[in-house]
Amino acid sequence: MSGFLNDTDFENYRNLIYDSSGIHFSASNRTILESRLKERLRKKELETPGAYFELIRRDSEELKVLLDSVTTNLTRFFRNTAHMQTFEYYVIPDLVSHKKAGTDKTIRLWSAGCSTGEEPYTLAMLLTETLPPGFNFEIIASDLSLKSLMTAKEGYYPDSRLNGIPDKYLSRYFDKTPGGAQIKPEIKAKVRFDYHNLKYESGLKSLDIVFCRNVIIYFDEVAQEAVINKFWTSMNNHSYLFIGHSESLFGMKTQFEFLKTDWACIYRKFV
Repeated sequence: MSGFLNDTDFENYRNLIYDSSGIHFSASNRTILESRLKERLRKKELETPGAYFELIRRDSEELKVLLDSVTTNLTRFFRNTAHMQTFEYYVIPDLVSHKKAGTDKTIRLWSAGCSTGEEPYTLAMLLTETLPPGFNFEIIASDLSLKSLMTAKEGYYPDSRLNGIPDKYLSRYFDKTPGGAQIKPEIKAKVRFDYHNLKYESGLKSLDIVFCRNVIIYFDEVAQEAVINKFWTSMNNHSYLFIGHSESLFGMKTQFEFLKTDWACIYRKFV
């Protein structure tokens, strides 16, 4: 038994968080939950885990704050070079070729679990650089963390967050300031940020690409499969899915095909 959360409290919190978000806390990461809860109790000036539990059961906004606090928002620009190369040299050319003969020249992309915005802004820069004349793109970026979304919408990053951005992208798509850089308005305008909990339907349709990297690791197998199958229904019949390099759809009941490119392994929907 823990000194802070007794086993009943732990089960109550674990079940509520799972039912609300699909995020699964095992006994091995119980200490992470405890540390986040202690912080919230201090902020709300509450004495016991039970009192805070009653608060989040009746206050959906405070529940959102707790869910925000238990997720890890680790990201960076151009994260995972192999994925970015696959995106630039394989996926974009294939989608352009596929759409060339039709009337729909827009590539629609969802960055699910976008954190503070580095991923969708990276993808917006790559699409701006590589799409041929006559093509356009739309990016929807979502996250469970309202705090991260505020940073993403602002589009300002300190120097410590700019590591890994090639010089040509830094000079073309950022306005440098002392101590940091601001994403240029033309890139910001291409990304629409929105709060979304992956446990629920997004309402998105006709997506050509979904990025959901290092997100489903927080879910158990049932929740993972549910999320992946929601992606399937939201995507076009010729489309691509990127998940984290340590994540896999192996063993899931899903219709996505495994695809090994020259750079990385991803998934596709071809029907």
